[in-house]
Amino acid sequence: MADYHDDLRLAHVLADSADSVTLERFRALDLKVETKPDLTPVSDADKAAEELVRSVLQRARPRDAVLGEEFGLQGSGPRRWVIDPIDGTKNYIRGVPVWATLIALLEDGPDGVERPVVGMVSAPALQRRWWAAKGLGAFGGRSLAKASRLHVSGVSRIEDASFSYSSLTGWEERGRLDPFLDLTRACWRTRAYGDFWSYMMVAEGAVDIAAEPELSLWDMAANCIIVEEAGGRFTGLDGVPGPGGADAVASNGLLHEEALRRLGV
Repeated sequence: MADYHDDLRLAHVLADSADSVTLERFRALDLKVETKPDLTPVSDADKAAEELVRSVLQRARPRDAVLGEEFGLQGSGPRRWVIDPIDGTKNYIRGVPVWATLIALLEDGPDGVERPVVGMVSAPALQRRWWAAKGLGAFGGRSLAKASRLHVSGVSRIEDASFSYSSLTGWEERGRLDPFLDLTRACWRTRAYGDFWSYMMVAEGAVDIAAEPELSLWDMAANCIIVEEAGGRFTGLDGVPGPGGADAVASNGLLHEEALRRLGV
């Protein structure tokens, strides 16, 4: 099995770089916000953080490709870093501290399918990080020195499950609102923690199911490997493993098939 220790250490360095930018600009009175063609917001902090991460990668891993939400794909090859400089930009620009930088390394597997092998989620305003690498497990804490191993929950009945999501509008727009509501009614508890945080709480065992209907690769890649290395499952709504689709369901594994069934798959 490949050794990803060096890549994981680099992911921490990349997160340090991003945190230095995003924290400095968080709640800044002169924060500049624009609207992208897809009508989602982007701040000067999003762009600056991604540019800095790309510059560090260019020096440390010049042969690897890089895909970022703000500046697209650069390079090619069997290894690709995927960056979401600020996951939760709407929170960020309103001063809500629930946002994070998502960094993942993807590699082509023996079957030719690209899968995440390293994942980093850094939420500096929450003073938390979560990370994982293939075969090494998943961990969370403030730093490498102050970390604990992550494990998904052992909840096995849907009526005992806690379900986290982002919003209702995406499900309604995709014509899946009724199945989504069916799942919420079946679960013991539902909360819209949203974005990366839903998946990190699945990995921690605090939440049992998380799902979103509209996503991109940079939204999912880091979350995927962390959930999987914590013992859970991460698929699309079609049940295909990994972050390759346009939507996601993550769970402790025990509830996955039931969640997919109720969401109308």
